[in-house]
Amino acid sequence: MAYKKIQYGCSFADMAIQKYSRKNRNHIFLQEIDKTVDWEPIQALLLKHYEPGKSKLGEVAYPPLFLFKCLLLQKWFRIKSDPELESQINDRVSFRSFLGLPLEQASPDHSTYSRFRKRLTKDAMIKINSALLNQFHRLGYSINEGIAVDARLVKSASRPVSNDQLKELKEKSLTREGQLDKNGSRKKYSRDLDSDWSIKNDKPHFGLKEHTAVDTDNGFILSTYMTPSSQNDSIHLPMVVISSMHTNNKIQKVYADKGYAGAPNRSFLALNNIGDGIMRKDSKTAKLTETEIKRNKAISKLRYIVEQYFGISHEHDNGQRARFPEIMKNTIDIMFRQFAFNLRKGAKLLNVIPV
Repeated sequence: MAYKKIQYGCSFADMAIQKYSRKNRNHIFLQEIDKTVDWEPIQALLLKHYEPGKSKLGEVAYPPLFLFKCLLLQKWFRIKSDPELESQINDRVSFRSFLGLPLEQASPDHSTYSRFRKRLTKDAMIKINSALLNQFHRLGYSINEGIAVDARLVKSASRPVSNDQLKELKEKSLTREGQLDKNGSRKKYSRDLDSDWSIKNDKPHFGLKEHTAVDTDNGFILSTYMTPSSQNDSIHLPMVVISSMHTNNKIQKVYADKGYAGAPNRSFLALNNIGDGIMRKDSKTAKLTETEIKRNKAISKLRYIVEQYFGISHEHDNGQRARFPEIMKNTIDIMFRQFAFNLRKGAKLLNVIPV
């Protein structure tokens, strides 16, 4: 394997900066965050799943852990684009210290971050996030005994088009002509063909849907992925629950709103001996009883935690809108948000950083 050598703190300028950086709040935050996680298993997974750098031919690649930490900075510091991330790394000493990047070495070009994100698979990110969660589990924190499941609509990165136009664009994208721009070169950018239409509260929505599970004890994000917005929340409960099993400890109970109610999900939970915390709803033949109404209120006090995550990501990471026109690229992006969120959450629980 051949990777670029990156070693921080060698020059006189680096050593001089380290003296006053102790009073830099961002530097302290990143330094403490860095101590919270054992990076070795994360690096091992990245090396296993990331191809660049494994060949002796071609340009020397950046270490995958270095690029991974760059994209975490993007999440923690609300950096909206890869070009802006490149500029911030070049400008901020605290970022360089966290990454181990010396002053005389420039940030990777913004296109490097885009290629890195594109080359990481969903399977790799699931394993990486699971490895982090298991670190906190070994420290004694509950991970998946009780989980809250929910979904939210996410606006497409592209402007809406009708179903007929969408069908036409999808068919065209499968042809050679549809993959080329007006100059005959392969298209660098494409519109969103993964999003579709749905209706919520009598309002049309064009985009995707994020399905998420959150640990009810400590607030760790256990699973998150995207589908077209038209897909029903309810059918995804089994997959979200299965994706939340990161340890040998059994999931005790699943909490969800009325949208997940129904015999299939109740049967799934019963067959797997998992407690049913799905809120009940009126049927055509019977209204909710007083006991069921009280039960729903009790469940709502536990499942709020997933809505809390949606609110935080909405405010800090523009979570209500997709960043990219491809569903898989958006899924990888929210999995980076998951890792960044969980690492910060773990640091708070360990009292490494202030709440």
